[in-house]
Amino acid sequence: MSKRTVELSVATPGADAHGDPLRVPIPASPADVDPELGGEHLLINLGPQHPATHGVLRLVVELEGETVVRVIPHVGYLHSGFEKLGEYRHYNQIVPLTDRTDYLAPMSNNVGVALAAEKLMGIEITPRCQVLRVIACEMSRIISHLVWLGTTSIDLGAFTPFLWAFQQRERIYNLQEMWTGARLTTSLTRVGGLLADVPDKFVTDLREFTETFPDTLDEIDRVLTRNAVWVGRTQNIGVLTAQEAINYSLSGPMLRASGVPWDMRKDKPYLGYETYDFDVPVGENGDVYDRFLVRLEECYQSNRILAQALDRLPDGPINVDDPRVILPPKSRAMNDMEAMIYHFKQVMEGVKAPVGEAYAGIENPKGELGNYFVSDGTAKPVRWRIRPPAFINLASISKMAEGHLLSDLIAINASVDIVMGEVDR
Repeated sequence: MSKRTVELSVATPGADAHGDPLRVPIPASPADVDPELGGEHLLINLGPQHPATHGVLRLVVELEGETVVRVIPHVGYLHSGFEKLGEYRHYNQIVPLTDRTDYLAPMSNNVGVALAAEKLMGIEITPRCQVLRVIACEMSRIISHLVWLGTTSIDLGAFTPFLWAFQQRERIYNLQEMWTGARLTTSLTRVGGLLADVPDKFVTDLREFTETFPDTLDEIDRVLTRNAVWVGRTQNIGVLTAQEAINYSLSGPMLRASGVPWDMRKDKPYLGYETYDFDVPVGENGDVYDRFLVRLEECYQSNRILAQALDRLPDGPINVDDPRVILPPKSRAMNDMEAMIYHFKQVMEGVKAPVGEAYAGIENPKGELGNYFVSDGTAKPVRWRIRPPAFINLASISKMAEGHLLSDLIAINASVDIVMGEVDR
């Protein structure tokens, strides 16, 4: 039976006359364990209160030594019942609920639910609103990926990229606050338009951001991409083939890192994305390292889109010219009887949708975010259903972790990029 030996670091009974410790044989693998001694797998709980689970996620891990045999994710600790709440809210009142699903990309969530409601009602938004929504979505993609870059760096032992990433994220939060008055719960969209137009300083500051942001990405690239420790902790870890990624219904960076070039902005374009010049980064090996490279490159590409959107931002209104959908200005509502009636009906009765159903999917930072509405002709949906990319992507964690070490599970879980507000809903 093959054995490897280790020197004990403490004095042991039976040491030789010189006090040198004995060389004690230990099993080389579980197969070398004496069958008479027996043994069983160990079950441990990772979470739900653990910083490396990135939220109140509980992972029940079955171990053989330090090797992961099986992982069972337990969700539901953050369940808020958003979809059920939406059945008792007007369509515009649903927007604040979406801030609290994927709370790292609130503006993008706002846009997703507005597009579904507008598709249901047959509303065509204005050109300025369309470009501003593109800006909102790409800002959300950048801040979401920066949080992922920073927190995953900490999980694997690199602290400086976290500081760089969050410094840039703070700049975008300042822009969001300038636009909406809020940093996290933005509630940006309205059916048929937006909460507010951007101030002039917003355009100036965002343009300055697009010119300087790539410098920080270059720094992160230099520190991590060829770092021996980072490469050793991420390459060939949590591998998913293209076919496996498709079978698990993955989307977003998780899918593209496995070599599947699917991006809603290119393959099912919305908001005029087909007119923007940008690339879709695709991985080759489907491991944690490729997911890192894909998200890093997506930050560069989102920055390109933001620069193009600023160049083409047209003048004009941000809301459709329909008093049945958009509230009239307060000055008109206080001085014109007809405007006051429209204002009253909208606030009290809401915007009514025709009988029918509609689904709208967008490329959220974590994958395809879908919103599905069923209408019975009233101002409140009969059914609101979210397709949450993080929840679906999380289902693959057991497959990815199988056969890896427990320490690798931390990297694998981080690479999924979950937000429990979206997972539990």
